[in-house]
Amino acid sequence: MPSTSLLFALLAFAGIFLLFFGISRMRRSAGGAEDFQARLAAYGVTTAGSTTLPPSSGIRESLNRMFQPAADRMGRGDAKKGKPSVAEQLLRADLKLRTSEFFMIQIGTAVLFVLVAGVRFGFGLGSIIQLFLAAAIGYLIPGRYVKYRIGRRLRAFNNQLGDTLTLLSNAIKAGYSFAQAIDTVAKNAVPPIADEFGRAVREMNLGGSPDEALQNITKRVESADFDLVATAYSIHRTVGGNLAEILDNIAYTIRERVRIKGEIATLTAQARASGTLITFLPIVLAVFMYFVTPTYFRPMFQNFIGWILIAIGAFMIFIGNLIIRRVVAIEV
Repeated sequence: MPSTSLLFALLAFAGIFLLFFGISRMRRSAGGAEDFQARLAAYGVTTAGSTTLPPSSGIRESLNRMFQPAADRMGRGDAKKGKPSVAEQLLRADLKLRTSEFFMIQIGTAVLFVLVAGVRFGFGLGSIIQLFLAAAIGYLIPGRYVKYRIGRRLRAFNNQLGDTLTLLSNAIKAGYSFAQAIDTVAKNAVPPIADEFGRAVREMNLGGSPDEALQNITKRVESADFDLVATAYSIHRTVGGNLAEILDNIAYTIRERVRIKGEIATLTAQARASGTLITFLPIVLAVFMYFVTPTYFRPMFQNFIGWILIAIGAFMIFIGNLIIRRVVAIEV
């Protein structure tokens, strides 16, 4: 019907608009002049020669006010279970996004996937399962991307930590205080170490202690290696000792751990690649076949035996992936 087609067209337009609007916000730098002026305007502060708009103006603030309540409800973490909130995950992934803007991206990708599935399978009642699955997959993809960014940033942080501790130790040996040594690292290191130490310097400039700044880095990054550094400094403040020598010993330990992890990753690369291939190849092939030729794969969903075969296949794929992961999981 024309009215139904018009409705889906409007929904598709809204979803794609929200998706690209959120992505455009993600590409903006958090330290940009325009964003800085917007932050000042939010507190009613204006600078000389600048014309700042109130926070209620503009399409960005209107959309944020619209989606912020839903984003707050869906983005709450669980401290008891150790589940971080969406805001904490975005911070760990180093994505310059508000929770409402990230929620817009999730809604936009869900609507975009529904549009693609609707074009292929139709928008009738017979395609409700396909549309629902497409919406669920589109909604979950941004979250998976955030987790991927968190993991990649954590690996980069741990790989840089050994050299950073050596730089920190050398600065202390040169006569700098620990706070000045952290400032030196923030100016001479590269991201993500430079970003985290730069935040620590700002926290100390606002009255925080170095101990608190290191603990905050541990909470943001969740690095077991850096937790060792924060614990060592906390103990040093209590009992004293040669901090430079302590940092050198920790740097050596972390370098050896990174080296051993690299050797393990090299030796288990083939097994991990085989596990990934064996796990995802049947799933990707089944989705591709169902999307390209639904009539070829449809009997699997219209027959009870087909459902049993799908369940057995999914169970065996899960068991195979679990066994391979256990084999290559070597703790260091």
